[in-house]
Parts: sequence; C-alpha cells; structure tokens
Amino acid sequence: MIELFQTNANLFFEGFKYTILSSLLALFFSLIIGTLMAILQLSENKFVKNLAKAYVEFFRNIPLLIIVMFFYVVLPLYGMPFDGFQAGTIGLTIYTSAFIAETVRSGIQTVPKGQMEAGLSSGFTYAETMRYIVLPQAFKIVIPPLGGQFINLIKNSSILAMVAGMDLMYQGDLVANATFITFDTYIIVGLFYLVLTLPLSYLMANLEKRWAVRG
Repeated sequence: MIELFQTNANLFFEGFKYTILSSLLALFFSLIIGTLMAILQLSENKFVKNLAKAYVEFFRNIPLLIIVMFFYVVLPLYGMPFDGFQAGTIGLTIYTSAFIAETVRSGIQTVPKGQMEAGLSSGFTYAETMRYIVLPQAFKIVIPPLGGQFINLIKNSSILAMVAGMDLMYQGDLVANATFITFDTYIIVGLFYLVLTLPLSYLMANLEKRWAVRG
C-alpha cells in the first residue's frame, strides 16, 4: 500500500485538492442559499413562502446524481456547457442547500418569538433583527445537524467522479484501473476523506460545547 501511494501520490494529492476546493465552494454557497431559503419559508408572503418550500422539497427528494447530470449533460445541449468539476460542484451546492434550509428553518422556529418582537420594537428592521438577533441564536441551536450536513457534503463530493470532476474518487478510480490494486487504492482514498471529515467533526463538537456553555 505504501509503494502504491508513493508511486501515485501526485494523482491522489491532485484529487485531494479538487475535493477540498469543491467541498469549500459548495459549503459556502449552500450555507448562503440554504439560510436564504429557510428565511423565505417563514415569509408572510404566500407566494414567496411556497416558492421556497417548493425549492426545498424538490431538491431534497431527487437524487444528487440527477442534479449533477442535468448540468453536465442536459444544459450543454442548449449552449450552456459545464465541465465535470463545475457541474458536480453546482449540483452539490443545490442539493445540500435544500437540507441546510430545513435545518436552519427549524433553528429559527426554535428561537422564542419574543426575540423578533424585541428587535423590531427596538428600531431594527426585519432583516437586521434576523441577522443580528435571531440567526446567531438559531445557528447555535443547529450546530450538530449542520455539522452532519457539512460532513455529508464532503462525502457526497465523490459524485464528481461520475462526471470526470478530477476529485479524489475520480483519481482513485484511475489508479485502480491502471494498477488493478483496488483494495489498497480505495483504502488510501478512504483515509484521505477521513483527513477531511474527522477534523471537521472535532471542530463542530468543540463549537457545540463552547456555545452551549455560553448559552
């Protein structure tokens, strides 16, 4: 296994780089989109509320691969080409944002309504009250499920391998196909994923403990 890694280290690290990049981009944008959709689901405007709910329910209940293939296969037919990395990252972002939206929405609804009323009565706008008072409390509440979503996102980034996204799983497939040493290859790939997910799990656990004490 050590010899296999040393011989193909450049491929493994190349895939590791793309996996990190895709995960970071998807995490950043899915958190923004998911938070926005969570807020819109609580809107008093029925059209906006139903539109946000439709977004969340639609993308939560279809396979991630279909979303990715839509960007990789379907849209290029209409003059909007995406390479594997772009299609995979966009699909991962949209898919994850739907789950984050539900997580954040539940957190917002857990915050006492009096917090919103207190903010509005103090002269804050709805947006300011949500940003400075409600959302910080909501995020503290939903740290554990959010951490789970972030870890799932990293693992789901392996979907890029299906569209030649140059990620860790894709490079692992190349090594396995070239050497026929499948067991050792995928053990190495799994260890690379652990390098990403275990520190994230530790970080989220620490945040949960720290904010729980402050709360």
